[in-house]
Amino acid sequence: MSTVHELRPKPAADSEKITINLGYVDLGHIDLMVQQGFYSNRTDFIRTAIRNQLDRHADVVRQSVARQTLDLGLRHYTRADLEAARDSGAPLHINVLGLASIAPDVTPELARAAIAAVTVLGALHATPEVKAALADRTR
Repeated sequence: MSTVHELRPKPAADSEKITINLGYVDLGHIDLMVQQGFYSNRTDFIRTAIRNQLDRHADVVRQSVARQTLDLGLRHYTRADLEAARDSGAPLHINVLGLASIAPDVTPELARAAIAAVTVLGALHATPEVKAALADRTR
């Protein structure tokens, strides 16, 4: 009986892959910390370092989120949401810190009619056509 081991697990749906460049000395320090058992791997070290920095600046981030009236976390916009905004004559101002997603059945025309502005600190998931239609409204 053979056992299959997944060498690279697929990233979670709630994460985004990023690439960073590090100097050799910094990378060596990280490898040393991993080798000594402080962290399970480089990614674990980097995630921990990022979380520590976010915790360190949590008050400033919280104040900025409140001041900019950002939705925090995951915000999904359905076709019905956008149709309602278009029909009401009150276009949406999407302001998200985290992940904003627009349903795949939303057409570029509906997106332009329903969305006045898009500000996303994090990631925007939408079809390439919808992203292109909103490019001039996206900061």
